[in-house]
Amino acid sequence: MNIRCLSCGHTIDLDDAYSDYEGQIKCYTCQALLAVKMSDNIIRSVNLYRQAAADIQEEEIRGNP
Repeated sequence: MNIRCLSCGHTIDLDDAYSDYEGQIKCYTCQALLAVKMSDNIIRSVNLYRQAAADIQEEEIRGNP
């Protein structure tokens, strides 16, 4: 499974261990942190980590954890 870094465009190859994964992936080309959600070998979302953290913080402020 491959994802592209949203910061630099580098292709990141992920093995089957990430088929059901939610967390951070680091791009070793530009050092960006990506927040990814994957299930059943399908990429559900990829965001730059800072944006994802801001989204979570906004949800907490609204009272939707």
